[in-house]
This record gives sequence, structure tokens and C-alpha cells, in this order.
Amino acid sequence: MWRSNLVAGLRALQKNRTYAFINIFGLAIGLAACIVLLLYVRYELTYDDWLKDADRVYQVQLIHTDPETGVRTIQQESEGAAAAPLAKDFQQIDAVVRADGDRPVFLRDGEPVFADMLSADPQFFQVVSVPFLRGDPRHALDQANSLVMSRAEAIKQFGTDDVLGRTVTRIMRGEKVELRVTGVFEDLPRHSHMKFGLVTKIDPEDAASCTWGCVNGFVYLKLRPGASPDPITAGLPAWEKRNIPSRNVGGAMVSEGDDFDWRLVNVRDVHLSGASGGDPERPNNDRTTVVTFAVIALLILGIAVANFVNLATARAGQRAREVALRKLAGAARRQLIAQFLGESLLIVGLSMLIALALAELSLPYIAAYLGTDLHLVYLGADGVLLPILGLWLAVGLLGGLYPAFYLTRFQPGVILRSNRSAAEPPGTGKLRALLVVAQFAVSIGLIVCTLVVYSQIRFARSIDAGFRRDGLITVANLDRAVVVPLVDTLIREAQRLPAVRSAAATSIFPATGQTLNTDFSVEGRVKPITIGWYSVSPEFFETAGVGLLAGRLPSRANQMDATLLPVDADARKAIAQSYVDRGANIVVNRLAARQLGFADPEAAIGKTVRVNAFGAKNGLMPATIVGVVKDSRFRSLREQPEAVAYMNNGFYSRLLVHFEGAEPAVVRERLAQLWKRLVPTVPFEADYADAELAELYRVDQARGLSFAGFAGLAVAVACLGLFGLAAFTAERRTKEIGIRKVFGASIADIVRLLVWQFTKPVVIANLIAWPAAWWIMRDWLNQFDARIALTPGPFLLAGLIAFAIAIGTVAGHAIRIARTNPIHALRYE
Repeated sequence: MWRSNLVAGLRALQKNRTYAFINIFGLAIGLAACIVLLLYVRYELTYDDWLKDADRVYQVQLIHTDPETGVRTIQQESEGAAAAPLAKDFQQIDAVVRADGDRPVFLRDGEPVFADMLSADPQFFQVVSVPFLRGDPRHALDQANSLVMSRAEAIKQFGTDDVLGRTVTRIMRGEKVELRVTGVFEDLPRHSHMKFGLVTKIDPEDAASCTWGCVNGFVYLKLRPGASPDPITAGLPAWEKRNIPSRNVGGAMVSEGDDFDWRLVNVRDVHLSGASGGDPERPNNDRTTVVTFAVIALLILGIAVANFVNLATARAGQRAREVALRKLAGAARRQLIAQFLGESLLIVGLSMLIALALAELSLPYIAAYLGTDLHLVYLGADGVLLPILGLWLAVGLLGGLYPAFYLTRFQPGVILRSNRSAAEPPGTGKLRALLVVAQFAVSIGLIVCTLVVYSQIRFARSIDAGFRRDGLITVANLDRAVVVPLVDTLIREAQRLPAVRSAAATSIFPATGQTLNTDFSVEGRVKPITIGWYSVSPEFFETAGVGLLAGRLPSRANQMDATLLPVDADARKAIAQSYVDRGANIVVNRLAARQLGFADPEAAIGKTVRVNAFGAKNGLMPATIVGVVKDSRFRSLREQPEAVAYMNNGFYSRLLVHFEGAEPAVVRERLAQLWKRLVPTVPFEADYADAELAELYRVDQARGLSFAGFAGLAVAVACLGLFGLAAFTAERRTKEIGIRKVFGASIADIVRLLVWQFTKPVVIANLIAWPAAWWIMRDWLNQFDARIALTPGPFLLAGLIAFAIAIGTVAGHAIRIARTNPIHALRYE
């Protein structure tokens, strides 16, 4: 029987090829989009699942509360000083380790190159249990010169992963240091919040020197088997008070615990924890975005299924006479039910095969665009074969239920006596209209979201950030030990290059990922104020284009404008104390002046505050405000503008170069040649400021364009369904239209009648989609400190697009049927 049902199904498809094409390809597009999106959702939800004992491993994240605004920011970096007290105070913890990211210089084939490396405690691999290929993870970091590398790094360096005992050369402070390979681990998968190819033992002196208040690196802990993190979470407030010492700042006793809190996040949840400070090449996501993509997947699938059901119900009514004749020929009802369900499963099966082909072809491009590692695997732990079979059965049975159970109830005598070839129950037209409304509501909502995301990203790129974006190059690694003595030389030589207008050294720069702050004490206020504390050379303000509001800018001629410290630690202490006794001049931005208690920039000029410039042991340094500059947004619009005090202590991380009248690539190449001449042992790294700022919104842009792409797919699928329904409606109303023309209706009247039938659901769809899209986009925009207004523009434009699409889709059918000769129409049936 199955063979005859299959033949009947194929003949039915061949008889109406337009219906078959719309049904099969419309459903295939929806299924393909759903499969790709759900693969992405699964990928995002399975970060670090591969890690051994992942359920027992936690990251200690730091939560900073701004004392002025109350804004809480969460970051993956924590204070290394917290590791030992955590292990001491909580018996549930099996081990705690610190790990600090670094990019040291290694020699490879005689050339200096950077490499991503962690400096970690010896027990690191007992907590973060990455799979080892060679060596003993328990003792791989016992020695100070130990180096553990990934398989990829081993092959890159030696051409093989059999490298135990071999040595590599690291450049430290201009000196060559030999490190011995003591272990090789498997490459970390792409869906991990961690990224490192090399691990060495942390320097105990460096770790000890980083006390409370020093946020640099990550803290991981592993619980004992069966232990719960809840008692630790509940005990953290009391733990802070016991372990974090208070210090005297301007007569007030303050503690790091006043502004900071800690939380434990399971290693599998770090990627979606919303914390900043991860690897920029593996940006964190959030659960809301992942859920949004899952909802979009289901909505697009819903649109495709709605099309399928719509066309199935429309075509089923046309087969009433066929069913009656089959019954007269002796077909039982169960046989007819099996036939209709089989036809539905056949169509869905063909659609699924096309959908899988489309998914396979598009996945490499989508994965590359989203920065993921998506693969379509059918068998195994990550296989999708069973879900795909389940989806095929669910959609196939859903589409075949109506014709299978409604049409098979027809009485042959009634159908044949009335000479009907079509039959349709009351309410079926309303069901189809409802499904069309749902389809266009989803499409309009996605179009609105796309327009809003695009507008916000364009706004972020065009907003006045308080500094120049164009013609600015940032050169990294000024904080390397061998580079520090050459900073002034680099500035002078860079300024002599053709097309370079100015150059400066700075510790704050466009798209900066580091936050440096310190305490300010103001007369009349008991509690100190935490403000950003960044070192810049005097040329910074001209180079960056930061405007002066009041007072003056720093000058190299004025000794009070600098607190330059030597590299030698012992000499630094004596010099620092002399600066504390003498005082110095600083420049602040408008926001910092306001937080320090000055209502306008002019009021701050000449006023003296006390600042914790060199550590509490040295005391507070008198700082005289000589200038107030504009506020600048060096970070993402998601963050509030930072209150900043600028000084010059000689410690910088970037060289900032402003150029005009030359190709950016030419200027960059000249800077590279200058760098290689002065600093041959450190690789040259530079980028354009506008490119770095654009990178802040790369993920948002990728997701926005993804919305646009899937919105386009949703609209395309909806249009295919609307096209099929328009053809079906035009066919059913042929006699009606002929009678209307006989009674004097014009072609324009007929076209308006048919077009209005299909644009009326679009009106209702707009009324449904607009509030939902407004609510979703309002929450998304609230993530930004500066954002566009949610005006009616995107909503009206999306509605007009939907109207244009709907009218364009059905107009052809309407015009064709309206121009039909009434004689042919009245002979219909």
C-alpha cells in the first residue's frame, strides 16, 4: 500500500507544480534557517562542557560598584590576593589557583614573535584539567623555567608534538631566557572562554607584590566532590570583612571590600555570565541574546509551517471529488488518512533534504561571520539525526492532519450530487488569515529589530566621543621593559615622519580594555572618591584632539606637570616620596571635576586635592588642578563616560600618532620601520583607532546583520506562502469576478478587492508586531549609556516594507484574473 500512496503523492505534486515548488522550497528555507540557528544556540550553550570535572570548577569574578553612581560592573579578572584566603576559609574548596594572561616575546627562527601565555600556579592543571598528550599535569609547572604548550604551538615551534625536554627562548627585559618544555596539552576547542597556547609557572615575587586592590588575571577554584558552592556564596560578605584590611586614605579608613564584591560562576557559564575581561577574539555572549536566536529559529520555522498548513488546507478543499470517487471505489477511511499523511510526510521529507543541503552550504560562511565553529554532525554525541527525524515527523503530521481527518469524512453521495470539486468547512478561511497575520507579524518585528540595531551601531560610530577618531594610529607595547627608556625618542622620531602631525605616549587610548584608578581625598568629604588615574605625555591632548574647557594643558617645560619615576624599584620609592612632599599638577575631565565637587570647569582651576598616587604607604600627594578638558568615551557606549585625572608619571602602554594627508597604510609602514630600527627585539603592533572602536561593536553588527538575514528569510517564506494563497484565491473566485465584471466592475475595482483581502492581515500584523518589537528593542537599547531614541520611524518603515511586499506579491495574480474575459469566467465549472 505504501508504494501506491507514494505514487499517488508524486502524481499529486506533478499535477500542480507551482503548489509543489512553493510548499517544498518555502518549507526548506524555514527548516534550513531553523537548523542553522539552533546549531548556533547549542554551540553557545555548550561552552567548556568538554572540560573534565566542569561541574566542580568555578571562576571567581569581581563585581565593582561605583560609589558615585551605584553602577555595578562584572569582570572576569579578579584580585589574585583572594586565592589563598578562599582556600583557607572554605572547606568545600579542593584547590584554588591564579592565572595571569601575558603576551611575551619568543624567538622563532631568529625572529621575535608574540605568543598568548598564562602564568599560573603549579596546581593549575589540577583545577583546569585540559587533556594532556605528553608530560604529567600534576608536576608540569613545578620548576620556574617550566613551559607547557598546546599541540598547535608545539608543531608551530618544532614541527612535532614530541617536544618534552626541548627548550624555547623567551626575551625578558632584553635578555634571553631558556624555558624547558615539560608538557603538551590538546588544543583548546573554539567554544571555550579560555584561550592560551603556553603556560608557565607564575613568578612568586610578582604574585606576592600584587596585593588587595591589584586586579590582574583570573582566579579559578575546584570544589571537593559533592560540595555545593552555595555555602561559599553565602559566606563571601563575612569573608571579605575578615580578610581584606582597611587602609588610611586622607584620614578615612577604607577597604577594597567597600567597592568590590565577589561571586562564583561555574566554568560552563562564564561565557554567558555577562562579565567583561575575556579574550577579545572570543567575546562573551549573554543568555538573552541566545534565547532571542532560539526564538527567531522557532518563529521562522513557524512561518514555514504556517505556509505549509495554509497551502495544505487550501489544496485539500479542492480534492473533495477525488476523495468521493476513491471512497466509491472501495477505499477505507484509514487508507485515505494514510495517503494524505504520507503525501505530507513526502513533501516535508523532500524539504528536509533540501534544507540540510542549504544548511551544509551556508554553515561555513555563517560560522566564519559569527566567529564560531559550527558543524552539522549527524551521528554521535553531537549528532542531529534524531532531532531532524523528529522535526520531519512533527511537521509532516501537522501539515497532513487537516486533509487526512476532515476530507475523509465527506459522504460521496453529497459531493457528487452537488457536482462539487471543492469543499471547505466554515472557519478555514479565518484560520488561513490568522496564519498570514502571524507570519507577517514575525516578519515585521524582525525588520524593526534590524533597523533599530543598524541605527544604534551607526549612532555609536558617529557620536562625538570627545576625541578624534580619524587619522589616529595606536602603537602597542610601550610598557615593555626594553621600550620604556625609548619612549621620548619614539615620540620625537615619530613626529618627524612625513604626514605625522603629532605623537604622544598614553595609558588610555581608544577601545582600551584596561581600567586604572585611584583614591582622591577632598576637603569636607569623609570618604575618598575613586577616579580614573592615567599617565599621558604632554602631547596627548593635541594628538587625541581632546578639547580644553578651562585652565591650561600640561607642558614639558613645567617640572610640576610631571612625576616621572625611574624603572629601578629602590630609586622609585625615594623619588615617589619626594613627589608626595612636593605635590604635582594634574588635568581632569569635566566629569571628574564634578565628582570632586566643582560645579563648573573654571571653579576647579587652581584647587588642590590629595591623591593616592604612589600607594598608601607613601601617603597622599597634593595635586593642583591646572586644566579641565572635555569628557571622552574611550570605551564602548555600553559603559558610562569615565571620570579621569591625567598626569604624567612616565608609565605608558601605547604610542598615539595623528597623521593627515597620507594613506594610512603608508604611515603605518613608516612607523613599523621606525619601531624595528629602535626596538628590534619587540614585534611591531599597531592599529587604526577607528578600526579598534568599530571592533567594540563587531559582535552587535554581526548579530544585527544576522537579524537582517533571517528577517529576509522570514519575509521570503511568507511571500511564497502569500503567492500560493493568492493563486488559490484567484482560482476559487473566478466565477465571482466574472459576475462582478458583467455588472460593471472595472479592472481597478477587481484589483483593489483582491489586494485589500491580503493587505488587511498586514495591517493587523503591524498592530501586533509594533508593541512586541518596541518592548524588545527598548530593553536592548537600555544596555547602552548613550543610545538613539526609539522613534516611530523604524516601525512605520517596516510596515511600509511589509505592505509593499504583500501588494507586490498578490498584484500579479489580481491583475491577471481581473483582465480575464467574463465569458471564460462564467463557464468555470
